[in-house]
Amino acid sequence: MHAASLIALADSQLAAAREASSGRSAVTVFGGREHDLRQTLIALAEGHALGEHESPGEATLQVLQGRVRLSSAEESWEGQAGDLLVIPPARHDLAAVADSVVLLTVATRAN
Repeated sequence: MHAASLIALADSQLAAAREASSGRSAVTVFGGREHDLRQTLIALAEGHALGEHESPGEATLQVLQGRVRLSSAEESWEGQAGDLLVIPPARHDLAAVADSVVLLTVATRAN
């Protein structure tokens, strides 16, 4: 069994995001090519974003810290610590309304 402190990872990734010119930092917590699930902890400094990109397929976003806005061409959702957002099956972006850390969970198995 493998265990990790999401609180400690969130703190270190947010510190790295604040220092990065891109305003973001990420680390894979679980998964990869040999797994059916991938979880990535993403930190975004306030005012920074992951620009518009394709949907990764079946995926959710759990807000661990801060406030984020998830937007597609047709809808926009705001989430704060404790919220779980379902990633839309369309192009979308993610913006940090405040310094934020999210846990992205993606089902990676081929259908």
